[in-house]
Amino acid sequence: MAVEINADEVDPNTFDPREFNQQVIAEFRANEGKVGGFFEGSDLVLLTTTGARSGEPRTSPVMYFEDGGKLYVIASMGGADQNPAWYHNLRANPDVTAEIGTESFKAKAEVVEGTERDDLYAKVSAAKPQFAEYQSKTTRVIPVVELRRAS
Repeated sequence: MAVEINADEVDPNTFDPREFNQQVIAEFRANEGKVGGFFEGSDLVLLTTTGARSGEPRTSPVMYFEDGGKLYVIASMGGADQNPAWYHNLRANPDVTAEIGTESFKAKAEVVEGTERDDLYAKVSAAKPQFAEYQSKTTRVIPVVELRRAS
């Protein structure tokens, strides 16, 4: 059930990100963390946050990267001018659940600031050039978030 999406062919007036995310989540869970289409070959985490207003669990597929044994996610939203909803949720409640492959674990989300953020963003942009493109599309500083495993 690979989710195929070509960003150049997406009509923003009809594209439903919630439906897309639900398809990716279903594929991720059915295939031990592997997905096709837009995210094929990417390191993907299912990040479950608590809705800032609703208090309900919200799960989002997000690309992650590791550096120095630490796990990070980037709130790029493809270079949109606003942060993704999951970022607002974890700012309100930093206790999250992460799923990578078949493993699920609790974590604490911490926004990385300053030169540490800049260095990490430069590293991920060198490895995944789309992140440099995302930053060039917006005037906001795209947040980098560390996911620290709960003990």
